[in-house]
Amino acid sequence: MSSLGLTLDSVCQIAAMGTRSVALVLLAAVLLQTLLPASAAEGLVRVALKKQPIDQNSRVAERLSAEEKQRLLRGGNSLGSSDEGDIIALKNYMNAQYFGEIGVGTPAQKFTVIFDTGSSNHWVPSSKCYFSIACYLHSRYKSGQSSTYKKNGKPADIHYGTGSIAGFFSEDSVTLGDLVVKDQEFIEATKEPGLTFMVAKFDGILGLGFQEISVGNAVPVWYNMIKQGLISDPVFSFWFNRHAGEGEGGEIVFGGMDPNHYKGDHTYVPVTQKGYWQFNMGDVLVDGKSSGFCAGGCAAIADSGTSLLAGPTAIITEINEKIGATGVVSQECKTVVSQYGQQILDLLLAETQPAKICSQVGLCTFDGTHGVSAGIRSVVDDEAGKSNGGLQSDPMCNACEMAVVWMQNQLSQNKTKELILNYVNQLCDRLPSPMGESSVDCASLKSMPDIAFTIGGKKFSLKPEQYILKVGEGPAAQCISGFTAMDIPPPRGPLWILGDVFMGAYHTVFDYGKLRVGFAESA
Repeated sequence: MSSLGLTLDSVCQIAAMGTRSVALVLLAAVLLQTLLPASAAEGLVRVALKKQPIDQNSRVAERLSAEEKQRLLRGGNSLGSSDEGDIIALKNYMNAQYFGEIGVGTPAQKFTVIFDTGSSNHWVPSSKCYFSIACYLHSRYKSGQSSTYKKNGKPADIHYGTGSIAGFFSEDSVTLGDLVVKDQEFIEATKEPGLTFMVAKFDGILGLGFQEISVGNAVPVWYNMIKQGLISDPVFSFWFNRHAGEGEGGEIVFGGMDPNHYKGDHTYVPVTQKGYWQFNMGDVLVDGKSSGFCAGGCAAIADSGTSLLAGPTAIITEINEKIGATGVVSQECKTVVSQYGQQILDLLLAETQPAKICSQVGLCTFDGTHGVSAGIRSVVDDEAGKSNGGLQSDPMCNACEMAVVWMQNQLSQNKTKELILNYVNQLCDRLPSPMGESSVDCASLKSMPDIAFTIGGKKFSLKPEQYILKVGEGPAAQCISGFTAMDIPPPRGPLWILGDVFMGAYHTVFDYGKLRVGFAESA
């Protein structure tokens, strides 16, 4: 600060020389500005992000954890007491590629974390984690080595789709870039079971969601940055560098945004439900044509902690068919087409309300807004359904509702009955893999269509090279689709989770002050 004071005194002395020295004063002011760090001059705080390629270890671990994810979707496990917990419980960090470095304690102990807008807690492995191998493979927080540590001790656990952590709350300083957030509540993880965190390239998570979904109602780091006056503008923004070989993985900017990270203006949409950064989204277009499913609107979440783009199975299947992704044969889907296809078509032509069709053919029951399973459940199943917030489904009912969407979409294109039934039958062969990823031919990228999302009335398109992920290099390289299926039922769904695949193409602004999310083309 002393050098800054001397420079300001010099400016004042120059100004006293008279009006002829105005030009010199202006020149001195410009020079003074150049002496300040860019971050201070802009009022921005930057945290560099590193990018790691997807590797085979992550894919193996993801496959092994997929069975647990499917069990959650079928209602085989409680997803926590919070109404918001359903999506956090399905989060998949296995293909995460972008990480940043933070410090915890005084002096700062370094940790690599995912900055996750899809959750709200901050956790790192604890030195008191004795029985989880994952802890020994990552940096561990040592409270005894920090002069700013404060004991809390409240127990905590978080269940994710591909793993879980448990431990207890503590309080300490958290360093992000040039900022130090004081007395931050965070979780010391003492249990990290399973393969997920063992092969992970990151140590922990720093959640940037709303406090409404914070386990233990802990105040998120982001809230305390604002409360402690560490940033002037309650906004943060993500820039992911999708250009391979440039070294720089990207940047998260607290306090605003860097105009060098984007082109043109941002399109903003209001946050519709606090918890996640959730907003309303319009139709999804495949090669310029409506996919039909979200024509009447869908909810969406901007989630930096999800690597892929997750959406309703009905649309993901259509995308798979267009990009030639290998799927799995669904016998339920084929049964619905062969036994009920003609009847569904006739009802659509008779202008029956689409949401009621599957109940009319006897595969679902209608609850006033949409079809629900007509299957008979046991008391145990009912209780499981209540505990997981309704993430429970009947394969025949789901297959019927997908068939209705597909047929309705084809009818709007004036296709014949025979062509429609053949097309829907082909889609049954393109249903997304339950393992969460679908392989594509790397040589076919040029023939794949653009996929566009309607946000705030504007089309945001993804090109094949943006939504196809490459694993490995050279002749051994494999390509996987950046789209994965996840069916969240009403009232929370249908829901899209726009992860790094989308946020890499579009610079994303999270405006806490005005409760909105903004997108612009990445630079």
